[in-house]
Amino acid sequence: MDWGYIERVLPLYGKAAWLTVRTGTAGILLATLVGLVCAAVLHWHIPVIRRIAAAYVELSRNTPLLVQLFFIYYGLPKLGIRTAPEACGILGLAFLGGGYMTEAFRSGVEAVDRIQEESGLSLGLTRFQVFLHIILPQAMAISAPAFMANVIFLMKETSVFSAVSLMDLMFTAKDQIGLYYRTTESLFLLVLSYLLILLPLSLLGTLFERRLRHAGFGT
Repeated sequence: MDWGYIERVLPLYGKAAWLTVRTGTAGILLATLVGLVCAAVLHWHIPVIRRIAAAYVELSRNTPLLVQLFFIYYGLPKLGIRTAPEACGILGLAFLGGGYMTEAFRSGVEAVDRIQEESGLSLGLTRFQVFLHIILPQAMAISAPAFMANVIFLMKETSVFSAVSLMDLMFTAKDQIGLYYRTTESLFLLVLSYLLILLPLSLLGTLFERRLRHAGFGT
């Protein structure tokens, strides 16, 4: 192990790690928003839109992220729609994650007792107000374990962004191996970087779930 080489390339890995975190966070936030909207559509049984949302969930969950990225980055330009590598990564992660987040939130929504919605409607609240103030807070607590599992899963999926020329951690590691043949050092830094990103996420998720259970939610 050449520690001098590791010291020299640390800034490169730091820059790549920041790009990975930034892109992954943006994609996860968009996926969460998509998941909430689709879960609400499926809950309200809106005729036509419900079928579109269900088809989207099946498509996103049953196709690999790499294929989705290739379609966005190489396929859409044929239709005149071009995206930068970072934007492509964010959109691909949001498309994939939206399907997983939808199922996580939908399971939480369906776990809330139906009588609570009926009680809210009987008090004069609209369906949207019932969903926002009564159902959603409980559903989010119930969905917390699945939500955190999806966050970690999606952050790990950023490792395929290098396929669309995004200079993330995987791209940097492969580039260093190709240039200097430092396979051991490059893979060591790659594993260490992902560990430093994902381990705090896992610990925060565990603490969040324990806090919810201690407060009496999600049980």
